[in-house]
Amino acid sequence: MTTTETNQETFLNEIAKNLGRPRKKEVTRPKWKKQPQWDVSANSSQDELVEQLKDRCLAIHTQVEMATLKTLPETLNKVLEQYEASSVIRWNDARFEEFGLESFFDKHHKNGHPVHIWDSEKEKENINFAEKADVGITFSDMTLAESATVTQLNNDGKGRSVSFLPKSYIAIIPKSTLVPRISQATRMLHHLVEEDQPFPSCVNFVSGPSNSADIEMNLVVGLHGPVRACYILVDDK
Repeated sequence: MTTTETNQETFLNEIAKNLGRPRKKEVTRPKWKKQPQWDVSANSSQDELVEQLKDRCLAIHTQVEMATLKTLPETLNKVLEQYEASSVIRWNDARFEEFGLESFFDKHHKNGHPVHIWDSEKEKENINFAEKADVGITFSDMTLAESATVTQLNNDGKGRSVSFLPKSYIAIIPKSTLVPRISQATRMLHHLVEEDQPFPSCVNFVSGPSNSADIEMNLVVGLHGPVRACYILVDDK
């Protein structure tokens, strides 16, 4: 037993002593009769979750585009043109290649539009580019239909700044990542811990563009993040 573990045991034993009860070393997880967190939209199909997501996006001022793997480059290009975007920063994520977008970004760069791929060894360069970028693009690791929320599991190649420093944000959402609500996201994170899998350095939940109504209840969009957000929902099956 290490010194740290010894100190921890001494500390916990002392607390139990002061509370006047035996020291518990194992905790049994309670089984609740009612678990409403799992009931909401539990029987919804993926198509029903898509409609729920789209309806919620209207409320949070978020554009939604539908695409297939074949039409994804065309759809992405349409949104970039709509945003009059030149410079782009994106994650270093294998899914860009899996979804057939590497050649799209190569062409975009050759046409004089800078494309920066997040590099964990170039922290200042990443931040400086993100601050000036027109658009940041990431994938969604899990998407919550109830709140139209993109879940980002950030790690070395998936910088947090990509989704909140540029003027606009585009989330590529594989349809297979759709789940009803945050209950499923927390369970996924819990399973990562239980199975001793690599855990992200940060977990971000992004629901559309930056919004705030703190000042006299007046809604301001883009106060502390992107002014516009677009979700490109891709049928990846």
